[in-house]
Amino acid sequence: MARTATVSALQTVPERVSVLETKVDNIEEKIDDLKVDVKDMHDCLDNTRDTVMAQLGVMTAEYRTNAAAYYEHADKLNAQQSAQHAELANKIGELEKFKQKWLWSSAGALVIIGWVSSHMELVVKLLS
Repeated sequence: MARTATVSALQTVPERVSVLETKVDNIEEKIDDLKVDVKDMHDCLDNTRDTVMAQLGVMTAEYRTNAAAYYEHADKLNAQQSAQHAELANKIGELEKFKQKWLWSSAGALVIIGWVSSHMELVVKLLS
C-alpha cells in the first residue's frame, strides 16, 4: 500500500517538475522585463535631470544678466514713489493747516454771534 502511494507520487514528479520549470521561466521573463523597465526609467530620470540642470543653468545666466537692470528699475520706481509720497504729505499738511484756520475762524465767528445775540440790548444801545 505504501509502495503504491510512493509509485503514484513518483509518477507525478515529472509533471510537477515541468510545471515548476514553466513557472520559473515565466518568473525569469518577468524579471527581465522589470530590468528593462528599470533601465528605461533610469534613462528617463537621467534625461530629465540633464534637462532640468540645463534649464537651471540658462535661468541662472538670465538672472545674472538681468538682475542689475531689475534692481536699477526697482530703485528708480522707489525714488519716484518717495517723491510722490513727499509731495502728497506736503499737500495734506497744507490742507490740514487750511482746515484748522477755517475751523478756528468759524468757531470765533460763532462765539461772536452768540455773544452779540445774548447781549443784543447792549449792542443796540451802543449803535444808537
